[in-house]
Amino acid sequence: MKHQKLNMARVGSAALFAAAFIWGTSFVMMKDVSEKLPPSLLLALRFTIACAALALVFFKHMKKMDKSYLLPGLVIGILLFSAYLIQTYGLIGTTPGKNAFLTASYCVITPFLFWAAAKKRPDRYNILSALICLAGILLISVDFAGESLFHIGLGDILTLICGFFYAAQIVAISVMAKDKDPVIVTVLQFGVAAVLSWITFGVLSAFGLAPVGAVSADFGSLAWQILYLALMCTGAAILFQNFGQKYAHPASAAVILTFEAVFGALFSLALGREEGFTVWRALGFVLVFAAVVISETKLSFLRRKRERPKKEIPEGHT
Repeated sequence: MKHQKLNMARVGSAALFAAAFIWGTSFVMMKDVSEKLPPSLLLALRFTIACAALALVFFKHMKKMDKSYLLPGLVIGILLFSAYLIQTYGLIGTTPGKNAFLTASYCVITPFLFWAAAKKRPDRYNILSALICLAGILLISVDFAGESLFHIGLGDILTLICGFFYAAQIVAISVMAKDKDPVIVTVLQFGVAAVLSWITFGVLSAFGLAPVGAVSADFGSLAWQILYLALMCTGAAILFQNFGQKYAHPASAAVILTFEAVFGALFSLALGREEGFTVWRALGFVLVFAAVVISETKLSFLRRKRERPKKEIPEGHT
């Protein structure tokens, strides 16, 4: 029995690495696609396909849905849509690596939002991680070769804002969907995000801000990328995460999932998409990564205790 549990823990860890890897690949692909398609249309297609696919796969789960799921699904879906839309627009104005690491700041922001929502004070690890994360963000924005020592672009600012909305979504899940079926909540929030994305695309198109001509010209070549983002990054990765967190040790799961930002930066570097990459930016990436690990694990892996320390903030990613 003990040997079987160990094997399942390893399988769970492998599934989490797969989720982090898939999410890591999405940053470069999202940037490429968002430069050719309006972000609102990209998200509309991505969430529509993912919602339909998950609803079909988990059809039996969806039969359990009742009206108590509507409000949580609506609120969480609005927050998810806001986070993705702001992140995608931010990605247009920054590099995939910076977008990946700045987005990861949501792990550090979450305990402080949870404090406001549930009156649970952040612990010393949360405060330490927030300070380290701030130092990392400053280093990511330092440019010793440019005219200004400190420069943070609009894309970076939008990415940090999206981190706030991701954190708010996680808090909303923990507060509003605590006793709900996670599969139903996931499908519902994807559905809400899809509807809002279509509405946003329609409004922007009406004002000429989402040109359909450019869309029709590039759509054929971008179809496989959209399917990958929808089915793999939004669908399969969620399944890997849910499976992995069921069997892997919680502290290990938290550390493994933080590698999403690492994979995102590595893919961006490998494909030559990290313009102006410096030692200072690399150090900033390391500090943000360290801050996320501290916030998520409270350094439990450095202690000999095998049981997980009391976790105040539930983890989550969409």
